[in-house]
Amino acid sequence: MMNILVPIGTSTNANETLQYAVDFAEAFGAAIYVMDVFNVTGKTGTLTNVTQKVAENSKERLKEVIGRVETKNVSIKIASFNGELKDGLKEINKGIGIDLIILAPRSNDIKEENYLGQTSGAIIKRTNIPTLIVPKGTSYKEFKSILVAFKSGILKRKRILDPLIEIKNKHNSSVNLLMVKTPGYSDDDLKINTALMDISSQLTFTDNSTTYHGVLEHFQAKHPDLLCVFRRKRGFFKKLWEKSTIAKSEFYAPVPVLVLSVKKD
Repeated sequence: MMNILVPIGTSTNANETLQYAVDFAEAFGAAIYVMDVFNVTGKTGTLTNVTQKVAENSKERLKEVIGRVETKNVSIKIASFNGELKDGLKEINKGIGIDLIILAPRSNDIKEENYLGQTSGAIIKRTNIPTLIVPKGTSYKEFKSILVAFKSGILKRKRILDPLIEIKNKHNSSVNLLMVKTPGYSDDDLKINTALMDISSQLTFTDNSTTYHGVLEHFQAKHPDLLCVFRRKRGFFKKLWEKSTIAKSEFYAPVPVLVLSVKKD
């Protein structure tokens, strides 16, 4: 895990997420890129000056956030992009190779209805880059217990598990698998890839309407320090893909969530 990207929004708590990322990066020997995306459009004659001014303001704001963090000799670089978020992520990923994105959910406040806002939700839904969602105010600590929840044991590429395996090895974590049998599952879904089995110490089967309902049912019993799920083109998060935000009624976790790449077409 070499390069970690931290999108910096307008939240007043942005430095907390960055501090977590710095502590995480220090443990894994990674570098950090803080990212800000802005979208400036206008007439050709004035566009260059406006874009330059906005870029300068963006860079200064990012420097302020970095200045409130104990950097611990971790390399922190600034990556700004003028355009759409997904294009910015694609461009930065192409340039440096992003191994992990670290971001915060919208708010821990029970009055806040959304788990992920427009920006964080779009990152989860519109990219396939492994992402660690860290609740605001969370301090970095080792993940001793990891719960991996999924509705199909099919894994098209073993390397999808690389971030999980790296965390497991670094933290000496215990990995528990939760296979959620949802309506319409196939016999092939029940055949769990050996790469998943090799890293686990326990396997639990459960019948639920969705993967998330399976997580809710078993979360308290497992008491994980980290929840791990997979992006899916269908199934898990299916209805959530229709919009950028993710409501807490649809998905929420009080612990960090590692979202891995799509593991099944």
